Amino acid sequence: MRLQQYLLSLIFVGLCTGTALAQTGAIPALFSRTLNLPVVGLASSETAQVNVVNLAAPVPAGTTGGSSPVGGATASCSGSITFYNSSGGAVGSSASFTIGSSQIFSATLPYSDSSSAGTSTSGRTAIRALVIIGATNSAATLCSLAANIETFDTATGVTHVHVDGTSSTLTGLLSLLPTDERQGAQR
Repeated sequence: MRLQQYLLSLIFVGLCTGTALAQTGAIPALFSRTLNLPVVGLASSETAQVNVVNLAAPVPAGTTGGSSPVGGATASCSGSITFYNSSGGAVGSSASFTIGSSQIFSATLPYSDSSSAGTSTSGRTAIRALVIIGATNSAATLCSLAANIETFDTATGVTHVHVDGTSSTLTGLLSLLPTDERQGAQR
């Protein structure tokens, strides 16, 4: 008798769980991820630039046995880039982007636009940047973003420093878990 009650309870919980997971809106439609780029020094003759690229390849459309294509997944990343000064304050306004597969977006910050331009006696300041990525929670949208920060001579364009940042893949709920939990889930 207890076994029957247990099995019926298990079936009931399974049905309720399946029904709950099938509901739209149960999972947030939008989530974001932040990439912290390292601190770099910026001299009065330089411009800082953050570059982002979507490394996700689009999933090609298939066929249904005839010549009718079945829609493939689109590769699209949306987000913003914000520069911060050595005091931790945002410099200027954020640069928003939406890029497809293999597309690159860049945001620049000339030294003259940094908050330290009029106050620094050395003609040099430290800056950092944040890339905030927003992605819809859909299997039809792929986003694998890589970012870097660099400084270059404003007059000549010659690169002085290039530092690779981190990459972030947003494809499903697995990317929401902390790294140690993600590794355990993939085993």
